[in-house]
Amino acid sequence: MHVPGLKVVAPTNPYDAKGCLVQAIREDDPVIYVEHRILHFQKGTVPESRYTVAPGRARIMAEGRDVTLVGISYMLVECLRARAYLESAGIQAEVIDPVWLSPLDIETILNSVRKTGRLCVVDNGWTACGAGAEIISQVMERLQGEKKIAVRRMGYAPVTCPPTPVLENLYYPNARTIASAAYDLVKDGNHGWLPEERADLLEFEFRGPF
Repeated sequence: MHVPGLKVVAPTNPYDAKGCLVQAIREDDPVIYVEHRILHFQKGTVPESRYTVAPGRARIMAEGRDVTLVGISYMLVECLRARAYLESAGIQAEVIDPVWLSPLDIETILNSVRKTGRLCVVDNGWTACGAGAEIISQVMERLQGEKKIAVRRMGYAPVTCPPTPVLENLYYPNARTIASAAYDLVKDGNHGWLPEERADLLEFEFRGPF
């Protein structure tokens, strides 16, 4: 994201996977196309006709008033699951898919944070020097002095990726830990709330907005 002249895209559903790839081919600048293997199981409608998903346009996947969740790549799916957990606690989360990380549609995120006053960015990577850090920095720079906001970034634990499922559960953010972090932002403190796992959300599929 920090290399001038390089574009970065991280689609999260089949519709965007095709549209972003066609757009990447047409771009004059080189494009880094981030494709997460876990997203290969996602299903959705893909038109047979040729279409593109233009750079620099984030998408609001679900509207809410209490906290803004920005999910990058596969973490968008976990943010949508987290939103369902938060609803059970009476909290409405607005969920945003950046789609293109460079150029980044910061305005859509800013408008959401202006409304909610709280921002949690969940990255599909380590948090240090990551996309989450960049998004939060831009939001803070733009909104400082305008509105008091609370922020949180989530991503991989700062260690080498573990090889066992038990350790992986601690290493990766998931819907329940995201919901817990968002809950603390809304309630302004460390409350230790962790929702009970719901079987109906384990099979949750994000089929895209169309």
